Amino acid sequence: MKYRDLGNTGLKVSEIGLGCEGLAEDQCRAAKTLIDAADRYGINYIDLYTSDPDVRSSVGDALAERRERFILQSHLCSVWKNGQYMRTRKIDEVKKGMEDMLSRLKTDYIDVGMIHYVDSMKDWEAIENGPVLAYALELKEKGTIRHIGLSSHNPQVALRAIESGRIEVLMFSVNPCYDLQPASEDVEALWDEKNYQRPLVNMDPERQGLYEACQRLGVGITVMKAFGGGDLLDAALSPAGKALTVNQCLHYALTRPGVATVLSGAHSVEQLEASVAYEDASEEEKDYAPAFAGFPNISWKGHCMYCSHCAPCPQKIDVASVTKFLNLAKAQKCIPETVREHYGLLEHHASECTACGACETRCPFGVSIVENMEQAARLFGQ
Repeated sequence: MKYRDLGNTGLKVSEIGLGCEGLAEDQCRAAKTLIDAADRYGINYIDLYTSDPDVRSSVGDALAERRERFILQSHLCSVWKNGQYMRTRKIDEVKKGMEDMLSRLKTDYIDVGMIHYVDSMKDWEAIENGPVLAYALELKEKGTIRHIGLSSHNPQVALRAIESGRIEVLMFSVNPCYDLQPASEDVEALWDEKNYQRPLVNMDPERQGLYEACQRLGVGITVMKAFGGGDLLDAALSPAGKALTVNQCLHYALTRPGVATVLSGAHSVEQLEASVAYEDASEEEKDYAPAFAGFPNISWKGHCMYCSHCAPCPQKIDVASVTKFLNLAKAQKCIPETVREHYGLLEHHASECTACGACETRCPFGVSIVENMEQAARLFGQ
C-alpha cells in the first residue's frame, strides 16, 4: 500500500481508503470483516458518514485494541432520528450526535471531523457564521477532533469553504463524468441522464480550479463516488456510454491535484480487494486515456488529463508534472511559492524542450504540449 500526505494535516493516509457503504451488511457483521481486511492490506483511512447506531457500535467493536492503527473520518451533523439518518444543523442535535458517535466508537477523539454534506452557499454561510463551525473549532481546541473537514458535491461551495482557512480536509465526489458537470445545489444533477445527452467537452473549470486550489492551500481531498455508485463500471449505466474498470476509476481520481485517498465503498472483501489490487496493477491496467478517448458521449479534446501518454520525452522532461504546475500557476495568475519550489525540484524543466513534437503525436487528447512547455519556460524562467 502506498501512502500520501493528507494536505497539511501531517497525516499519512493510504491511497485506498474504506468507505462505509458496506459496513451494515450481514447485520453489521461486515464492519469487522471489512476492517479486518483493511488492516490486513494496509488501509489506514476509514470514512464513517453514517449515523446508524448499529454501524457505529460495530465499527467501535471492530476498532477495539487497534484504534491507533486507523485514521477515522467521521461526520458532524449526521444524526439518527426516528429510526433513520438525518442531516441537521441544529446545534443541540449536532452535539448529541457527536456524543453518541464517540460513545459507540469507543474512542475519545476523531482524526477528521467532517461537517456533513454542504452543497449550498446559503448552508455554508450559516455554518461558517453560526454555531456549527464554532462547535467544530471548540472540539478541535479540546483535541476531540484533530482536524476539521467538510463534505460537498458543489465545487463553488467547496472552494468558498477551503478558502475560509477553516477546512483542512475536503471530501468531494471525483470521477470523469461528474467532473464534466457545472456546480449545482442539486446533487442528483450529477447522475441525471438528461445532463449527459448534450455534447460534453472537457472538465468543468470550477472543478479543476477546486482541485488546484486544494493542492495550493494544502487541503487534502478524500474522494467519494469514484465509481459513480457503480454506474461507471457498467456500460449500460455509465453516463459516458462505455464502462471503465476499477483501476481506471481509481487512477483518474488519484491523478487529480490535491487528492490523497479514494474511499472505496466495498460491500464485500472481494470488492475491497479489487480496489487494493490497484497498488499492484500495471501502468497499462491503470491507463484511462484510451477509454476516455473512445467515449461516445464525451470529449476531452485539448485538455491535459495528466495521463502521461506524452512520455517518454527525449529530453526526459516530466511533461505531465510540468503541465500540472503550469495549470496551478495560471489558475492563480501568479506563481505560489510551493508550486515554484516543486517545479524547481524537477530534474528537467520546460526550457529544455526542443519542440520536437513527439509528445503531441502520442497525446490521445490533442493537447498543444509544445505551446504549454513554452509557456512554462517563460513563467518559471527555466
